[in-house]
Amino acid sequence: MTEIVGRRLLIRGVVQGVGFRWFMAQEARRLGVGGWVRNLADGRVEAVVCGTEQAVAAVLHWATRGPSGARVDEVLVEESAVRQRAFERRSTI
Repeated sequence: MTEIVGRRLLIRGVVQGVGFRWFMAQEARRLGVGGWVRNLADGRVEAVVCGTEQAVAAVLHWATRGPSGARVDEVLVEESAVRQRAFERRSTI
């Protein structure tokens, strides 16, 4: 049986107003990863991703670059217990 892992990401840089959430959701869905992504009031993006180790690693790699209009300065990653099958974009908090 394939182990499902979860990671929480905090992404800092020019990551709002550049379609980051939309493109991340597209990438996560393409890779079969569940979770969610949202903007934070302080200008960062927060995401939780869950899936196979390989698929989650691919999303993490994508997050270090983001879409073409983004500039990612830092991605902090920690374990997450969240397990969600679908991937959704959430509102800013």
